[in-house]
This record gives sequence, structure tokens and C-alpha cells, in this order.
Amino acid sequence: MSVSLPVHIEPFKVSGGPNQQIVYPQAYRMANQSLQAFINQSIIRNTQQLIDKHASDMSGTIAEMVGEFKIKNNQRRVLSLTQSNYAIYYMAANGITYMNSSTFDLESGKECRLRDLFKPGSDYTRRISDIIKRQIAARDIPTINEFTGISPDQSFYLADKTLVIYFQVLEFTPHVFGFPMFPISIYELQDIISETGPLSRLAANN
Repeated sequence: MSVSLPVHIEPFKVSGGPNQQIVYPQAYRMANQSLQAFINQSIIRNTQQLIDKHASDMSGTIAEMVGEFKIKNNQRRVLSLTQSNYAIYYMAANGITYMNSSTFDLESGKECRLRDLFKPGSDYTRRISDIIKRQIAARDIPTINEFTGISPDQSFYLADKTLVIYFQVLEFTPHVFGFPMFPISIYELQDIISETGPLSRLAANN
């Protein structure tokens, strides 16, 4: 398969006040308009979920809120991106940032969960968890809670030939460490990746 042209992405801004600005991506100029609408609706939903997360976790008046996004992969008919939202309330000592991510398989027209990347029945959670445990030890990552393993639908994004597993701030590492991110080469998992999924296309040399 030839490498397809990237999805055209434009930033969209929503301002809730002088100290509140949310920037999120929207896809444009796609030949498949229904797929474009699906992608954009999913991104808008994730944007709102980040805002709602702050609203449910904090009380008081927001002093500042900033939402951003990063495109992590936009090739081989795979679109993967992250969105983050930082907020701090008046009188609070520190703000907090939440992050979520979206990965779209443009061939199947679906948004991927982690399990969708692997062959049915493969023990991908154990394989990935073991790799992360080794990285924690090798990188001497400080922890506040013991890392026991990933969930079947653990948060992730794809970047070129890398699967990146990540966790929220304070999930099991100190606040100062930020988001714990664990890059894993696709080739470490090649025997269990779905032959028709995004990882297979990203791993191809052509």
C-alpha cells in the first residue's frame, strides 16, 4: 500500500473568558465526509470530557484554563493525536493538567481502542505491562503507588513506529514527574499485532 496523504487539520479556538482558551483540532477536506464528521465529533466530545473532568474534580472559580493538542501521527491512513487541558482555581496552590488521546484507523473508519491494535486472544496487557515494568526500573522512575499493570483499554497514542502508553499525572508517579509516558517500538510487539490494523501498516517498510 502506498503512503496516503495526511489528513488536513485546522485548529479551532473557543474562549470562555480572558484567561480561558481551548484549542482543539478539526479535520477538513476529507473525501469521506461521514468519516470526517465522525472524527470531528469524537474530538469535540473528548474536548468536553477534559473540561468536565476539571469541573467534577474542583470547586470554585477558574483562574485559568488552557486546552491544547498535538498531532502524533498522520500517515499511512492512521491519525493519532493527544489533547490536554490545564486548569487552576483561585486560591489554589497548584493547577493540574489532564490528557486524553484519539487514534483513528482511516481504513476501517473506526476509532481504535488499545485492544483493537492486537490479534484477538493475544495477551497484550501482560506483554506491555512487562515492558513498562522494565522501563520503570531502567529509567529509575519514581513512584508513589506500585505499578501493577495496564488496563485492557489503557490510554495510548501512536507516533511513527512507536506505541506510547501513558498515564495521568499523580496516577502512580509524583506530580513533578508529569505524565508518565512509555514508548514501545512496534517491532517489540510485532508477533501479536493485528495484521489488518494500524500497527501493521505503520510497521511496513514500503
